[in-house]
Amino acid sequence: RPFKTHHNALDTDFYLRIAPELYLKRLVTGGLERVYEINRNFRNEGISTFHNPEFTMMEFYQSYSTYEDLMSLTEDLFAYLAKDLFGGLKFNYQNTEIDLTPPWKRISVKEALVQIAKMAPAELENQTQALSFARKIGCKVNDNDPLGKILMAVFDEVVEKKLIQPTFVTHYPVVISPLSRRSKNDPDLTDRFELYIYGREIANAFSELNDPSDQKERFLQQLHEREAGDDEAHEMDEDYVSALEYAMPPTAGEGIGIDRLVMLFTDSASIRDVILFPLLRTKQE
Repeated sequence: RPFKTHHNALDTDFYLRIAPELYLKRLVTGGLERVYEINRNFRNEGISTFHNPEFTMMEFYQSYSTYEDLMSLTEDLFAYLAKDLFGGLKFNYQNTEIDLTPPWKRISVKEALVQIAKMAPAELENQTQALSFARKIGCKVNDNDPLGKILMAVFDEVVEKKLIQPTFVTHYPVVISPLSRRSKNDPDLTDRFELYIYGREIANAFSELNDPSDQKERFLQQLHEREAGDDEAHEMDEDYVSALEYAMPPTAGEGIGIDRLVMLFTDSASIRDVILFPLLRTKQE
């Protein structure tokens, strides 16, 4: 959810960006085959030991690449940092040894739900059964939630916190990945990964959706979800769809949370320890 603000001179409402994604991808469409930005993002959501409403992200895009290429790049990048900081690929974080030696574990969302959450394979394919399982373990889900959204609620509740060693979780549902390219093997899934270390998401990446018709349909579906009460669903972006019509080359992109990365490499328990002026609650007298 974005922060809303008002520009007095133009008498127009604006929004602080939740990510630079759609703008960087416009640059790729315009001919910049590799582009990155270390940026500030703003999300109007809760505060916790690993969430701050204003945070730093490195986001980059590389043409003629896939999400699998970015997995290898991420392994190399993190290994380079660890060797420079610690002299090796193993270090302690919160009294737990983290081993960054490639290759890192790769597991799909559905495989993780079966192996870690103990969902039955049939429950992964049936909305009613998945809904029943999610409610049984205490997830807040609605009767009309799509299957993919229910599966991710279970993932967030059970699986995420158990991914201690570096793990690439792949093939997220299309319904929660409106900007990702569909998987050739299963059109309900996407060519996407999230990197988890010590139970926290550190990076998010995918092969980019570059089909303007499919992108417009995804935006329209997101509008339906917003009308149904999902405050985090995407708004329509006609300008971005128009940019895609000029043809984006096959591209993969990734965002890495810099604050969480610094937490990991400095053995900091809270994101507040690595931000100079974190948002805090008002002192109660």
